[in-house]
Amino acid sequence: MRLLSFLNLKNISGQIAALVIASIVAIHLILTAIFLLNRPEPPDPTIDRGHAQLAAAVQLLGSASAAERPRLYADIARAFPQLDVESLPPGPVPAARDLDRPDLRSLHRRLDSSYRIFPFARDGDNHRVGIALPDGAMISARILPDLRQRPFWAGPWMVTLLFAIVSVSILGLWAARALTAPLSSIAKAAENFSLNGAAPPLPERGPEEIRSVAKALNRMRERITTLIDDRTKMLAAISHDLRTPITRMRLRSEFIEDDMQRHRMLSDLDQMRSMLESVLSFLRNDRKLEAMTLTDIASTLQLITDQFTDMGHKVIYDGPAHAMATVRPDDLHRSVTNLVENAARFGAVATIRLGVSPDIATIEVEDDGPGISDARKNVMLEPFVRGDDARNMDETAGFGLGLSIARSIVLAHGGTLSLNDRQPHGLIVRIELPVRQPNRQSAA
Repeated sequence: MRLLSFLNLKNISGQIAALVIASIVAIHLILTAIFLLNRPEPPDPTIDRGHAQLAAAVQLLGSASAAERPRLYADIARAFPQLDVESLPPGPVPAARDLDRPDLRSLHRRLDSSYRIFPFARDGDNHRVGIALPDGAMISARILPDLRQRPFWAGPWMVTLLFAIVSVSILGLWAARALTAPLSSIAKAAENFSLNGAAPPLPERGPEEIRSVAKALNRMRERITTLIDDRTKMLAAISHDLRTPITRMRLRSEFIEDDMQRHRMLSDLDQMRSMLESVLSFLRNDRKLEAMTLTDIASTLQLITDQFTDMGHKVIYDGPAHAMATVRPDDLHRSVTNLVENAARFGAVATIRLGVSPDIATIEVEDDGPGISDARKNVMLEPFVRGDDARNMDETAGFGLGLSIARSIVLAHGGTLSLNDRQPHGLIVRIELPVRQPNRQSAA
């Protein structure tokens, strides 16, 4: 049973086993086909490289008299012109040497010991050999070299092997891509996971194991969405129920005669209401995402500057008059407003800077306040975390959600938010947003 489950093509193990088997079969088929098309012909024993002809001509000359040899030279030249048999002038017979050569061994076997063979120096492809006849006369002739078998790497087998390796490699890459494509789709869908329901569910395709993972992730996504919905609804109900007693308490506080006590009571009630609204705003941020639109972010930043200036804060805008980017206008306005509000609260002067490149829009909100220590920069981006004592001069001002909300909005745009030091003191909050957004509604 385990063997059958291993060979099940619905599983990854079965598909890998099928891929290995298919690759082996493909290699055998390729090798067989190329061998049948390019199989070597068996050597023809009737083909001679001229050794038998030369041996016969030499024996004929050796048995003939000296007077008959000129006629025989002419007859041999007409019958076997490729041998180029010539008479050598009389002289001492050189010693036989280099008889280990294959072509000379073949000729030596065809002649008896009364003939002596001595090769000449090679002149290019011209292979000549000298032969001393039994009576001491010498002749020379051209001997054709033997055909040598081509080495393995020069034959069709190496081409066949390379072709098989390339073919199987391409097949393996294609099969591996086909097997891992569902995993890539799951990773991409999980990366684009959002709680507002805009992203489609994970694709349930591929081998059985991958389909099981996709189903489990889809069920987990549904449970997370339900949990967030229940949490938001619960807190919304609590907020709604608390508004009524808070309103009654405000009305009753108006009848307190002591001005200082009445002011403190109203301030505490305002803080409670602001806290409820901030918490609900933070929780609902991932649930209500507006559509991406092409927006003049420079105008948005100038508007924020004018709003804070009208409220008596010293805020300066430094950047181009117009800069277009694909963003969520209201969310971007809210994010930068939170940052400028913190900068105006902890510093005397706040500066909004805008820099735009072809791909990235950089927004910096700078203040001249006490800044944030390096040890607390990452902690400050978490929800419900206030600044240290140096920045948190007013314990009633803020609930530690401004930076968290701004960061979540920036991340939903596919950007980054970082905290940096300003010299000699102060803080620079840098936002980097892509100018052109991918074709998606959410990246939460």
